[in-house]
Amino acid sequence: MNVTEVIATRHAVRQFSDKPVPEDVMLAILDAGRRSQSSKNTQPWQFIVVTDRTLLEAMSKMGNFAQHLAGANFAVLLVGLQDNTWNNFDLGQAAAFLQLAASDLGVGSCIAAIYTPDEVKKLLDIPEDRTAYCAISFGYPAADFKPVQMGGRKPVDEVAYWNKWEGKRG
Repeated sequence: MNVTEVIATRHAVRQFSDKPVPEDVMLAILDAGRRSQSSKNTQPWQFIVVTDRTLLEAMSKMGNFAQHLAGANFAVLLVGLQDNTWNNFDLGQAAAFLQLAASDLGVGSCIAAIYTPDEVKKLLDIPEDRTAYCAISFGYPAADFKPVQMGGRKPVDEVAYWNKWEGKRG
């Protein structure tokens, strides 16, 4: 698949099968994340790969909508320097690259906000000058997984303006 096909067909997966994701596939996903562009090529991210079931369960309780982490084959926690607002942008791009690569490799994923970064820092021994930005669950979709109906996005003309606010195309 090309990248535009992956973007058009990917969807959040919150229920995963027990089929393990091979390490070479995990590494390919991580490699895509590290290749994301960043401001001045600072590459401000570190990825903590979580495969331990107890840790995944604990992380699933650290966000209002993070329950899918508990059933994931693995999760990636995106970590960056604390108090650096530029990290939000750069780590967001890395998160997108991770998820797009996963979709291309047949692995489902879902992003989760971390509402209690101090708790996850303690849980995973993250240094004081770092913070957890988000976590992404990964795994092969469960057999009974049904994606949200495709085509649920607004048309481009509803979200894109040309040259000025509410400017029309052509």
